[in-house]
Parts: sequence; C-alpha cells; structure tokens
Amino acid sequence: MNVTKNFTSIEQIRGQIKNREPERKAGTRTEDVPSFDEILFSKHASRRLETRQIDMSDEQRARLQDATSQAREKGMKESLVMVDNLAFIVNVKSNTVITAVNDTKNAVFTNIDGAIIN
Repeated sequence: MNVTKNFTSIEQIRGQIKNREPERKAGTRTEDVPSFDEILFSKHASRRLETRQIDMSDEQRARLQDATSQAREKGMKESLVMVDNLAFIVNVKSNTVITAVNDTKNAVFTNIDGAIIN
C-alpha cells in the first residue's frame, strides 16, 4: 500500500508551503498559505496505517474530518476519534492524525481531552 497516494502528510504540506511561501517578516501572515480543510496524517500515523494495513474509504475520511470539526467546536485539543473499528488520536488545532489503531481490544488512550464516536 502506498500511503502517500491516499493521505497527505505534514511533510508534503510543508513542502508545498515552502515552495509557495514568499519571504516573510516576523509576525506577518500571507493569505496564500493553504488552509487545512482536510485531515493530515503525521509521519507516525502514516506508518501505522501502512504497517497495520489500514485502508480508509472516502466515507470514513469524511467522517474523520466531521468528527474533528465537532471536536474543534467543543474546544477539544487532543481527541480520540472512533470511525467504525478504527481509532485515531487527532491534534484538533492542526487537523493532524497523530496515530491510528485498528485493534482497540484492551487499548488504553492517554493525553486526550475528549472522544468522538462517529
């Protein structure tokens, strides 16, 4: 499975931003920085998806994005998101999946401030 075809990694976005980014002065923002309208997968999460052979459908990705939006609305920062039998730890502020788990039997999740079962 080629994870980079299915999931946008943080490194890919950073490369896109760096290539498009004009020189900035400290404390200024430009409007051409892409918004994070989609869920990103950290390098760690991308590896977990690959090694655990987790294939997500477009519908599951949409539900993950929706759950992340719900977590943001509730003021969560680090959230456990359940989509079917898959568990994701999401950094809500950056729209980034930190890790992915497909075997939640006897699983323990720490350092989260909320959970969305979707």
